[in-house]
Amino acid sequence: MASPEIEALTQALSRLPGLGPRSARRAVLHLLKKRETALEPLLSALGAVSQRLSTCQVCGNVDTLDPCAICADPRRDARALCVVEEVADLWALDRARLFPGKFHVLGGRLSALEGVRPEDLRIDSLVRRVSGGGVDEVVLAMNATLDGQTTAHYVAERLETYPVRITQLAHGLPVGGELDYLDEGTLAQALRARRPVA
Repeated sequence: MASPEIEALTQALSRLPGLGPRSARRAVLHLLKKRETALEPLLSALGAVSQRLSTCQVCGNVDTLDPCAICADPRRDARALCVVEEVADLWALDRARLFPGKFHVLGGRLSALEGVRPEDLRIDSLVRRVSGGGVDEVVLAMNATLDGQTTAHYVAERLETYPVRITQLAHGLPVGGELDYLDEGTLAQALRARRPVA
């Protein structure tokens, strides 16, 4: 049996997505074996992020800066705004390097079953960003789920009085699929084939 501290580390790692108890034990053993090259740099990086972590007040991204690196990047096209459900979706689209504009994270999706209402999401701040001017296109990049499409429809209705082009990702995405799990080729095709919201 491991000490209580090592066991606590194993249990903490096993709660991370994609890691079960066995994988967590293997990770802990690796960290202990490679203390100077793996454990100490990991602890240092976790400490630095923990101290500086914040949510961007402009877009809702998670970063160590506020505004985040994406919002502060002058090379980004501020006239194009991509709306996503979660930070993971933003990171997936940004990782593909296909969208040159800025982002807006809603912080979830509308769901009657889960009790998520419009006021629970960052929809009002999105409307304020668009109403402030300077945005020509809003891309609704919601997951291809019923709740995701309901959210996209609601956001489109909220923005229809503003002089912006509202598009959404093409329906080539798999039904029930989530952006974070898609490959760059699928994301590229979906962005290229976006279309106006009727």
